[in-house]
Amino acid sequence: MQKSASSSSFGPGGLDIAQSFFKPIQKTSPPSPTKRHTKISVIGAGNVGMAITQTVLTQGLADELALVDANPDKPRGEMLDLQHAAAFLPRTTILASVDYSVTSGSDLCIVTAGARQNPGESRLNLLQRNVALYEKIVPQIVKYSPETILMIVSNPVDVLTYIAWKLSGFPSNRVIGSGTNLDSSRFRFLIADHLDVNAQDVQAYIVGEHGDSSVALWSSISVGGVPVLSFLERQQIVYEKETLEKIHKQVVESAYEVISLKGYTSWAIGYSVASLARAILRGQRSIHPVSVLAKGFYDIGGDVFLSLPAQLGRSGVLGVANVHLTDEEAQKLRDSAKTILEVQSKLGI
Repeated sequence: MQKSASSSSFGPGGLDIAQSFFKPIQKTSPPSPTKRHTKISVIGAGNVGMAITQTVLTQGLADELALVDANPDKPRGEMLDLQHAAAFLPRTTILASVDYSVTSGSDLCIVTAGARQNPGESRLNLLQRNVALYEKIVPQIVKYSPETILMIVSNPVDVLTYIAWKLSGFPSNRVIGSGTNLDSSRFRFLIADHLDVNAQDVQAYIVGEHGDSSVALWSSISVGGVPVLSFLERQQIVYEKETLEKIHKQVVESAYEVISLKGYTSWAIGYSVASLARAILRGQRSIHPVSVLAKGFYDIGGDVFLSLPAQLGRSGVLGVANVHLTDEEAQKLRDSAKTILEVQSKLGI
């Protein structure tokens, strides 16, 4: 385990100097037993992992943050770089190691590690290599943080969230995939841009697979509390189905565009995952479209994880919002579930 941000660089006498720096006050009481010490661990110090780490730190979401990566130099270098910015950040103890013991006692473990696709490699083979990687990662997380909430960010996120759930033995409320939380943010931005309003005033969800079979819930879109489709009908404005379908297509393709331009995506997923971490660790009970065990919702059968609007809090997933879907949307959601189940069936897990 590497030295933490709060450790002294001046040898064993550093703590004595720190203790003598202040004069104690009289008649003190012990710290409040109700005050929480919050710890987040990020597994994988690549571009996505570090974007999440940087956002978590700047937003002051954790008292302690642990970085784990297979390359010993990478997390240590990132740790030192972040520690040197301590004067500009909320006080956070930062740890880094290849050893998972550094994650001990985590409230939230965020997994971004994943194998990269080799030229000419099939998606199934890539997924099988990621399963082998998860078979090493997840048991170590469980060993050191048996009460943690496990958040999966690696792609394909829905299948790997299912794999993490099976490997961990955790109840389903404590295994969450980042899912379509970012897709929904892109969706809201594109709708807001089309209507020339603030994206924060747009309520809109992408659900289902984080991928090509995702489902845009057009029937539940509202702007400033006004349902969009019913407004168009009341005002006898032509229903722009082609325009709406084009917006959904842009959502699906936007990540590919970012990757083609800069080589990877990072900042948007960093903000997206930080918003989920805040909702969980601060018990906000806010609703986010994340990958959850969907069996039984909207007549979905089989153990499959896909994104549904879920309420998040200290225990993870508190419930799924009872959003009304049209018959067409519900069928598309079931078709999306079948797409994921077909992939899972080839893994033999």
